[in-house]
Amino acid sequence: MTDQHSHQFERGTDGPKVIVAGLDGSESSMRAAAYAAGLARRQRAMLALVYVQPVLAAGAALGAPVGDATAEVAEGLVEEIRQSTARMKDIWDVRWEFHTFRGDPYNGLVTAADELKADAVVVGASESAGHRFIGSVAVRLVKAGRWPVTVVP
Repeated sequence: MTDQHSHQFERGTDGPKVIVAGLDGSESSMRAAAYAAGLARRQRAMLALVYVQPVLAAGAALGAPVGDATAEVAEGLVEEIRQSTARMKDIWDVRWEFHTFRGDPYNGLVTAADELKADAVVVGASESAGHRFIGSVAVRLVKAGRWPVTVVP
């Protein structure tokens, strides 16, 4: 393989060691997390669940408690994950971690995948009609071409 055909996501292993799944609380992101958990279980990989806390300058300027609200979302997601793993502990033997990053979803997931040395990224399909025109996070991740990306409907 020549240098120009090498891929950044190749870590020299027979399967992924770290699978990043983006979570935002939407139904599609929860399905993506469940799908990623199945991949992680079968591949004996670490599942890194990532929530990107949005930074809303306009909300902060208006005095809205944006940081508190997004922290509550993160705490709620962690609790839901813990409850799910407790219910399925007999059949769901997956090593997982929960991470939060700040910023816009695309850049937050890119940072997470880079810092966690992800071998694959799993995200839910966008539920926003506006993304047909400006591009969804999933499409932007695929176009970046840095990791295999699975988009779960």
